[in-house]
Amino acid sequence: MVVASTGFFDGVHKGHRAVLERARDIARKQGMESAVITFWPHPRAVLQQDAAKFRLLTTLEEKRKLILSLGIDNVHVLEFDKEFAKQSTEQFFVNYLREKFDVTILVVGYDHRVGSDLNQTQEEMFGIARKAGIEPVRIKEFGNGFMGEHTIISSTKIRECIVNGKIDIANDMLGYRYGMEGVVVEGQRLGRKLGFPTANMMLYEPLKLLPEDGVYAVWVESLGKTYKGITNIGTRPTVSDVNEKTIETHIIDFDEDIYGLSLKLEFVYRLRDEQKFSSLPELSEQLAKDREKALSLLTDSHVKLR
Repeated sequence: MVVASTGFFDGVHKGHRAVLERARDIARKQGMESAVITFWPHPRAVLQQDAAKFRLLTTLEEKRKLILSLGIDNVHVLEFDKEFAKQSTEQFFVNYLREKFDVTILVVGYDHRVGSDLNQTQEEMFGIARKAGIEPVRIKEFGNGFMGEHTIISSTKIRECIVNGKIDIANDMLGYRYGMEGVVVEGQRLGRKLGFPTANMMLYEPLKLLPEDGVYAVWVESLGKTYKGITNIGTRPTVSDVNEKTIETHIIDFDEDIYGLSLKLEFVYRLRDEQKFSSLPELSEQLAKDREKALSLLTDSHVKLR
């Protein structure tokens, strides 16, 4: 018998965690297994709901790691396609939750619903669950202290904060620092000439949400160690006329060749907008200021990578 939660859980934010921790605690108390039944890819991408603009807070692997870190026993990933989306709530409860995963208790958030029965209420969904032999447990809405106790956390609100550069608010709603991972690729090496060598990142997940263009204080993980750094997201208007977005990171007190290796960033503070400087010396002077500010902020933050 299994205590489960089901949903996409993009970001695995504080609201999600309240649901998952309750499922974990019930399972432990009852001597049962805890599980999360999630989907991939995102339903909005499959159903073409603004799919061209939609971006993810977490990759599948990031999501899996975050869920397991909460003490959940198993994460089951179901392929979401148009045929899967046609299932009714009853079909999903019977065919998957009861018969495939042996779920007897389902823990859900305050507004969570499943299946193609879009007009049903949550109470109607609970009735279908009980008929299938599943006891539903509802968790009340989770407020956020940073934005006010009456602000309900959601993946949509977190995405809005990130694309508007409000990385500190996004981090508070997530309960950890927003990050991304990719491979270091060759760049123009202009940063080294300025005294600020940079690692250019190509994301492993192209649908990963990028923060608003600008300069950020970041924690950087490379070669198994953690460093302070500054990351520029944007089109580098001072040195390039090409309107192509790049992710460039200057790793402070670091001078290793990491081309072709993985790099992980965690965003802490947004330092400033990206801007076009009149000369390279002016750019270099600003980068020095950015580095000093980042060092001060990251030193004062007393925080570590998750």
